[in-house]
Amino acid sequence: MVIILDKSVQFYKIIMHRKKGAPVPQVQLPDGFKFVGFKAGDELDWAEIETSAGEFNRTIEALVYFQKRFLAYLDELERRTIFIENAKGEKAATLTSWWAYTGKRRDPWIHWVSVKSRFQGLGLGKSIVFEGMHRTIEMEGDRDVYLSTQTWSYKAIGIYMKAGFEITRESGLGGYENDYDKAMPIIDRLLINPAYS
Repeated sequence: MVIILDKSVQFYKIIMHRKKGAPVPQVQLPDGFKFVGFKAGDELDWAEIETSAGEFNRTIEALVYFQKRFLAYLDELERRTIFIENAKGEKAATLTSWWAYTGKRRDPWIHWVSVKSRFQGLGLGKSIVFEGMHRTIEMEGDRDVYLSTQTWSYKAIGIYMKAGFEITRESGLGGYENDYDKAMPIIDRLLINPAYS
């Protein structure tokens, strides 16, 4: 998941965990933007956002991924994928509240958080994460929630922390890897002690 990627940083995978009951700030969208839900045909907008944010090299790759991974679940997409849209109807950011299994245990997971490159720096990442968490709690109840990220997204990790997430040592959750011991020195240097970056 990505809001802003910094590929100059060494890449390690990270799992974050929001414990039940952790507070989530209220959402404040910048003027001229609104939240909209996913509808059939929005997959191209999703692919363009993810590609612009650096998650895919080409829009067609993102589109194929989305079609294979999500499009069979259109009803769930309409409930679980949100966008931020500007006054001209251009989709600027996205987040999907999905799920993953660890053994037989089904947990809510936040996936594919991205802001289109030309809209970064406006506070849209924070807005979509907070809104996504509020909607996840409405759908799933106030439960533990997870997300998978990476050191490249250290700026987004700060936003996730404001939404109640903590970096966890747990690994293998939902089939995701966690390079905690390798990632934490980088996160400590770049996020927790930014003066050293």
